[in-house]
Amino acid sequence: MTERTDAPWLSDDETHAWIALTAMFSTVPPAIDAQLKRDAGINFFEYQILSWLSMAEGRATRMGTLAHLAGGSLSRLSHAVTRLERQGWVRRRTSDSAEGRCVEALLTDAGMAVVVAAAPNHVREARRLVFDVLTPEQVGQLQQIGRQLATAASPQMAACFPAPGDLKRPKKA
Repeated sequence: MTERTDAPWLSDDETHAWIALTAMFSTVPPAIDAQLKRDAGINFFEYQILSWLSMAEGRATRMGTLAHLAGGSLSRLSHAVTRLERQGWVRRRTSDSAEGRCVEALLTDAGMAVVVAAAPNHVREARRLVFDVLTPEQVGQLQQIGRQLATAASPQMAACFPAPGDLKRPKKA
């Protein structure tokens, strides 16, 4: 294998931005994960699954789409859904769609109760770690930058994001 030496180096500004981005990846997700485990007994990946299902039409989503949204492989999702099924929070069902037969994950009433119970502390932690330290202008920039980076890294995942204004919030129990 030959080494590529013609790749342009990052500028000083780009290097500092990269350092900040990687530091964010290394600190924010583990802090969110720790909060969810401590307060709700679930990890961030499981919360993502439950949360996306709570916002989906009919509280059901195709497994492949849910894997993209939750940020995991189909195999990882399958293992997590199995754990959530054992808790009675999710169930799988076969569905017919325009694309053919597929397997969907469906959020149960018990699973919805878990999301509703976990959400307040999760939102407090998200506010503490992200939104309380940003200006409204920066929040808009974060949304735009996040979408652009997600699209570059995984167009399939980014295509699953709800459009601004299309976000469905779960009704409180």
